[in-house]
Amino acid sequence: MLRNIVSGDFAEASIIQMHLCFKKSNMFFWARRLSYTMKKMRRLPNDIREWFYWKNQLVLLIMKSLFFNEFISFNYVGEIAMEPMFWCVDHFAKILGPIFVSGVVILTSSVVAVVYGIGFPFYWNNHPILLWPLFVLGHWLLINVTFHFYMAATVSPGQPPKGTLITEAVSVCKKCIAPKPPRTHHCSVCNTCILKMDHHCPWLNNCVGHFNHRYFYMYMVFMVAGTVFIMLFGFEIAFKEIWLGGENGIGLSDAVEYAWEIVTNNKEDEELEGHPVRVNNTHMIPVIGNTTGVPMVLEPPPTLDPKTENRNYWYRFFIVYAGILTTGVFFALGGLSVWHGRLITKGESSIEAHINKKEIERLLKINKVYKNPYDFGSTLNWKIFLGLTNGRDWRHVLLPSTHLPDNDGLTWANSIVHAAMHDKAA
Repeated sequence: MLRNIVSGDFAEASIIQMHLCFKKSNMFFWARRLSYTMKKMRRLPNDIREWFYWKNQLVLLIMKSLFFNEFISFNYVGEIAMEPMFWCVDHFAKILGPIFVSGVVILTSSVVAVVYGIGFPFYWNNHPILLWPLFVLGHWLLINVTFHFYMAATVSPGQPPKGTLITEAVSVCKKCIAPKPPRTHHCSVCNTCILKMDHHCPWLNNCVGHFNHRYFYMYMVFMVAGTVFIMLFGFEIAFKEIWLGGENGIGLSDAVEYAWEIVTNNKEDEELEGHPVRVNNTHMIPVIGNTTGVPMVLEPPPTLDPKTENRNYWYRFFIVYAGILTTGVFFALGGLSVWHGRLITKGESSIEAHINKKEIERLLKINKVYKNPYDFGSTLNWKIFLGLTNGRDWRHVLLPSTHLPDNDGLTWANSIVHAAMHDKAA
């Protein structure tokens, strides 16, 4: 019986011990599970990053397997991505062209009207001797600006002949499916190939090419010269009217002086002796104690009649308008003139400058030097561009001239061949 009791107690103790061990093991299991979960949570950002990286590599592998091209590059992808923008430019540039041309005509005419309405009377009254030389100089610039703008906008830049054999062709246009002579490029706005194309100018609503490139550049040069003329000889008018205030009114200098006094606190209030007393708003009598001083007449502030005040407002408005517009045109067309002048010096157009740059980089990698075949030196390049050949001189540049380039835009002299023939003859 004792044995049964002992065996019963031992069995119960074993059960309790097993229960405690199971409980400890269960707690240990959940503790390990919780620790593992916390580690996974700490690793979650890395896992997400690795998952996205793996998915990205998978997408790239699929795209490359479907669209692999040995000649693909970042520039090619960029051009494809910007095709929608090119489409918008091609389709809306032709529509907006007449609006831009009208804007140029209206803005230029408005500045000319300001010069006639304000500048001419000012110099007539203040500098009559200087007026007539400025009159001649200003109209010389105006005639050249008008002539070259009209010619650049109306003269055809030149197109390859159609329906005939072009022996000078060096390639075939992918859009026209037609032969392309040297230096010819396709204009997507005009939807045709242009001889020696430089660019399509929306402000002219025309392409700039072989037969109107000189008109385009001379228009910019004379327009910049015209803005310099207006700013230089209009400075005195703007200084007197805007800065000094003219004959009537407050000028900008007064406003600046007043603002400076407020900022620096240099404006001191005048001390009044006694206390002033107004009488019928016509006199002011200083009172000191029981003694009155001599009455002082109150003078009303000077006023202008409405017509004079309105005239002064519009007078200054048009001066500021012409000044802002001419300054903006000076910097815009001035920078563009300098850039195109550098291209002319190198004997290349805007499109050729982009192509030549790529060729220079490509040949530089194989230790070769690229030579522009149409570069004959800066002096000869300018003579060819301005048409100063066959007896023509600077009169054809300083005065309006309709002379055409020497060649037909199909055949071009090659400076490399020319230099080789010269060396062989020597």
